Amino acid sequence: MPSGEFALIDRFFRDIGARRDVPVGVGDDGAVLAPPAGHDLVAVVDTIVESVHFPAGSPARSIGHRALAVNLSDVAAMGATAAWALLALTLPEADERWLAEFTAGFGMLAHAHDVQLVGGDLTSGPLAVTVQVLGTVPRSAALLRSGGRPGDLVYVTGTPGDAACGLALLQGRLRTPATADAAALAALRERFLFPAPRCAIGERLRGVASACIDLSDGLAGDLSKLALASGCGARVDVTQLPLSAPLLEVAGRAAAEHFALTGGDDYELCFTVPPARVPELEGLACTAIGRLAEGRGLAVCRGDSVIEFSHSGFDHFAR
Repeated sequence: MPSGEFALIDRFFRDIGARRDVPVGVGDDGAVLAPPAGHDLVAVVDTIVESVHFPAGSPARSIGHRALAVNLSDVAAMGATAAWALLALTLPEADERWLAEFTAGFGMLAHAHDVQLVGGDLTSGPLAVTVQVLGTVPRSAALLRSGGRPGDLVYVTGTPGDAACGLALLQGRLRTPATADAAALAALRERFLFPAPRCAIGERLRGVASACIDLSDGLAGDLSKLALASGCGARVDVTQLPLSAPLLEVAGRAAAEHFALTGGDDYELCFTVPPARVPELEGLACTAIGRLAEGRGLAVCRGDSVIEFSHSGFDHFAR
């Protein structure tokens, strides 16, 4: 006989994380949390829906991982430290094998970042996952999109474009060369299925970066949002984009640049730094790709030449 709602919650969700600042967690009408003194609370929430944010039939472990990762990335972009999570999970059926894999993916990432699941909801319906993450940041130290100034350098972590290419591979939308290495193909798929939020880098950027945003909707679109919030324009040089070896091998240079500029789901950080603070980035895995400028809008360049480019980033309601 299948387990009921409350038995499933007790079996799969009660013991994800174990923090000392949770007087009351899963199992009551609400969680009781104890934020540290002298800190601000940062709250983020994201929903991922089958066939919108991940292909139908995606591995349950990947879905659990991604549901938490997209929120950890938002917390990282604020320079905050994640602490607590709430999960609302809508399932077509109470498949315990699926739930075991889902919670394994969610739980492994939660434990890796010392995040405790403190509550949520479980209901029936089309597959969708909503996660809220709460974190803390020293008072008035949160990174915002609005702090950039003309002349600040634009940086990006990691290698954007990999996840979008990985999704195209998973969906069969990309014709790959016959000589493509199996390890390269697997690495790109992995970047979509199991994104790595840049939490440690986000914390390191406090007091150094002038503005920050996470790359969920595409580098060009998200950098444009940051520049607009900062009252600036931005200039990006495609020759400086940090393109991974697997992406170049599988997609070729031109398509790799397009994936890097327009593809979502990277969950890297894009941030700006005043020139005087650049030495403080020593040791961080990031690459300078341009700078903020006077005016408005994003100019995409190849060296000194502006190239024709138009892409505003992913929009659920764009026609």
